[in-house]
Order: sequence, then structure tokens, then C-alpha cells
Amino acid sequence: MILKTLSRGNSVVEFVLIVLIALALAFGIQAFVVKPYRIPSQSMVPTLVIGQRVLVDRLGNDFENPHIGEIVVFHPPEGAVNQDPTCGASIKPTQICPTPTPQEASVNFIKRVVAGPGDTISIQDGHVIRNGKLQKESFIAACAGGSGCDLPTPITVPAGHWFMMGDNRGQSDDSRFWGPIPKKWIIGDAFATYWPISRIGGL
Repeated sequence: MILKTLSRGNSVVEFVLIVLIALALAFGIQAFVVKPYRIPSQSMVPTLVIGQRVLVDRLGNDFENPHIGEIVVFHPPEGAVNQDPTCGASIKPTQICPTPTPQEASVNFIKRVVAGPGDTISIQDGHVIRNGKLQKESFIAACAGGSGCDLPTPITVPAGHWFMMGDNRGQSDDSRFWGPIPKKWIIGDAFATYWPISRIGGL
């Protein structure tokens, strides 16, 4: 087959068309498949630090439930964005928040999934007690006496909800204070970090 050389004018048109298609694909991938996020706080230290960038799979969440141990991006309840976090139910000082406020906030949070529907959960020295068993959590930063370090009164995670906690247990505003969240508020799971270069890798 003999390939014909394009004229200069046709080459320019083709180049512009290729660029437009590439941009459309890039925007489509970001909108529906993979999206980058920047870490804004210390709540996931030492796993993720301020300014670090992660890639989030927005598609997988449509086909399967989150897994315990996954790091996910999600919309918290409105009670999470108040100056003082608000639980959707009255609680004892020794109890985790069992119910979120009903409204979904528009901001994005990133935390780790530590319990799912039907699990019982309590907190001992910042560590999760799930279904009566102390979880192995070598990745967390010590709680160091924060307000959510010891919450011994267990709660049961409601059906269709997931309990989120930051790895920096003494510096994380999470489900301990504003409750588990429904699956429909989860955007996707963070599967890799790409910046800074020294921290490139999977999660």
C-alpha cells in the first residue's frame, strides 16, 4: 500500500483534530475514570502528607463495595464541615458517632475505610476494635491522648454505610465524630501517589 503525503494545510487540520481528541479523552478520563487529588491536611500522616498528590479510581466504586483498609475520597456529611463536628444522633462521651447528619457536604475528604455495614466498632488508644478484635494497624500515627483516642462504647455500622478514619489518629476529623457514610457519597479509592517524585508508588 502506498501512503500519500498530506498537504501542509491538511497536516495542520489533522494536528489540531488530534490535539482536540486527546484533550477530550483526557477530560473524559478525569471526569469518569481517574482523577487526581491533592492532600490538604495532616489527617493521613504518615501514609500521605500535605501537598502529596494521589490518583483516584472513580469507576470501580460503581461495581463493588469498598474494602477494609482502602483509602478513599468521599463527600462527608454536612456535620463534618462545621467548626465543631456534629453527629446525627445524641451520643455518650465514650461513644463513637453512630449516625451522620442526613445532608451530604460538597467538599472532598480522604480517609481509610476501617469498618463496613454490620461491623461493630470501638476505639482503644486510637486503634480500631472491629467485631471484638484489635486490628493490626502498623501504618497509623500514635493517637497521643486526643479526644477520639478512647471510645470504648461500641456502635454497629448501619447497612450500606462505611466507617472512615485518618491514619493520623490524634489529628484526624473523621467518622468517630460525625458518623459512617453511605456508599453513594464515596467518589472512589486512591490507588497510587504520583507527587512528589520521592513518594511515587501504589497505595
